[in-house]
Amino acid sequence: MKRLFLLAMLMVMGMGVFAQTAETKNEWRIRLRGVAVIPQESAEIGVIGGDVAISNSFIPELDFTYFLNRHFAAELILGTTRHKVSTTSSNLTAIGAGASADVDLGKVWLLPPTLTLQYHYPVGKFNPYLGAGINYTIFYSANEGPTVKSVDYKDKFAFAAQAGLDIDISQRFFLNIDVKKIFLSTTTTVDASNLTPAANPGLATTLSNISADVKIKPWLVGIGVGCKF
Repeated sequence: MKRLFLLAMLMVMGMGVFAQTAETKNEWRIRLRGVAVIPQESAEIGVIGGDVAISNSFIPELDFTYFLNRHFAAELILGTTRHKVSTTSSNLTAIGAGASADVDLGKVWLLPPTLTLQYHYPVGKFNPYLGAGINYTIFYSANEGPTVKSVDYKDKFAFAAQAGLDIDISQRFFLNIDVKKIFLSTTTTVDASNLTPAANPGLATTLSNISADVKIKPWLVGIGVGCKF
């Protein structure tokens, strides 16, 4: 989290340069969105092979935007989401199961604070914008499900891209449509040593450390309302 704070401070300081060269419009905006979180998942799984399936989710999302001038702003996006996770088409013949089986890996919560630098181009009551920035995803409260012994997810930084539109409905309030793509990947370690057959105790060491490189890369599609201060 210290690294995230440092990067956030550097971005805000850097945006101060733009504030010196454009019309000043220091303003806060707060938005509350309903967001569909749609993972575009894939994985390379050691030992048992196969792929990964991660469920979609629908969450509330809160963001705070500060305008340094008419065109440039910084936005901090806050929300948390829970997903079901499973492997697909994994080879479990070593433990007496199928050669193309799905393994329920339970559920996990993600806390993905995201900071973006935005360029706005207001035209009348319409304010389209593009943004890019950094994301740091924290995986927490992982529930390994009914099959394996444990699942561990590594927290990661990721690049985030954004496009959206504010539509004024009064001087203070507006509607918002927003789409983000977070290029998130993580390393997952599964301990399935509890599945080792009694006749093959040597297999326990292998199954206790099943590593997977997982690409999540979710789309976040949201609509909501906002207020200017």
